[in-house]
Amino acid sequence: QVQLVESGGGLVQPGGSLRLSCAASGSWNTIYKMGWFRQAPGKQRELVATIQPNGNTNYADSVQGRFTISRENAKNVYLQMNNLKPEDTAVYYCYARTIRADEAWGQGTQVTVSS
Repeated sequence: QVQLVESGGGLVQPGGSLRLSCAASGSWNTIYKMGWFRQAPGKQRELVATIQPNGNTNYADSVQGRFTISRENAKNVYLQMNNLKPEDTAVYYCYARTIRADEAWGQGTQVTVSS
């Protein structure tokens, strides 16, 4: 099994930046795809960005050009968030999918964008 732990959330003013980190443990060598999802109060969880082993990335339209996903050593994934907006406020979850199509989720980290 894969375990994921996120860090780096917090309170930031509009226009500010944050960097989220996610560290995988357990059967991390079986991870194929990693990414970030978010869930705002009263809304469904939505995809933010994903990254594949070959480096291919995919972003939600709402964060394209502002957020950057990166991956290190196949077990760490990061989300650099720039020019944050109040609508980016949500709990952000790290996600991993293994080569056996198993899925793992982190516990979530709160990001609040407010003046």
